[in-house]
Amino acid sequence: MAKVTRKQQGVRRSAAARSRSQTAHAARKRTSGILDQAMAALPFTDEQWHRFFLASIALIGLAIAGTIANYAGLPEIARDEMAKSASRVGFEVKKVRVSGVERMNEQLVYERVLAEQARPMPLVDLNVVRERLLELPWVADARVSRQLPDTLKVDIVERVPHAVLAKPGRLVLVDGHGHELEPISAANAKGKLLIEGPGAQLQVEELGKLLDAAPALKPQIASAEWVGNRRWNLTFKTGQLLALPEGDLGAPALVKFAQLDGMHRLIGGKPIAIDMRVPDRAYLRCKDGPCPKEMALNGRPE
Repeated sequence: MAKVTRKQQGVRRSAAARSRSQTAHAARKRTSGILDQAMAALPFTDEQWHRFFLASIALIGLAIAGTIANYAGLPEIARDEMAKSASRVGFEVKKVRVSGVERMNEQLVYERVLAEQARPMPLVDLNVVRERLLELPWVADARVSRQLPDTLKVDIVERVPHAVLAKPGRLVLVDGHGHELEPISAANAKGKLLIEGPGAQLQVEELGKLLDAAPALKPQIASAEWVGNRRWNLTFKTGQLLALPEGDLGAPALVKFAQLDGMHRLIGGKPIAIDMRVPDRAYLRCKDGPCPKEMALNGRPE
């Protein structure tokens, strides 16, 4: 019987193999060290990382199970089972975080969202929650998102109060579009622009554009009355009244008045009313003492 003799591995080959093994081990050690340092730098504890990985595995499993059930023609059953499983591993609504609320009653937001409390996260319809929030008078927009595993985050965009609208028997705070925010008392309405007159609520936005034509006058205006569903009377904090023409002539007339006031200091002066409804003329009415009958819009009394 012939004897088979195995050749021993060459010294160079053995050394090269050991070198490759040592290099790979060192590389793994460096990679592990860098990964450990990166994870240590993040603001999470070992327990939180453990929960995160478990939750990730659970979610992947639920997604696979749902896909299989969906292809098997059982989407509703799959959805319910996924929701129950998610709830069992802690994926259900336990907390609500609200931001963006400054003026409105924050409790109203919680009341609209807490209907989802203890609901499994996959069953929370974010669009439905958002629609409920948009029903609140102060809410211009709302963003609802999930913060896994157990929190609903709500970001509110509030409407900005603009003026006080006088309605029969009550005062209402409105935004720049005339949208009603909430009732307001006469005491709290002091110092705010008062808007009145039949149909005035539909003209709040246009009034804002009108007043923007003469921004220096805005802080001095106490109230605005929509007259005959066609034009505005403005009352200054001095009690003086300015009658403006209707339509597109209102803004130019207001600018002209601002120029006349700059030359003659009409606001706080003798006139108790200034009528600018006639083109190129400003009619002044005084309580007592001399008062020009009219003034050309070039600034010279006539």
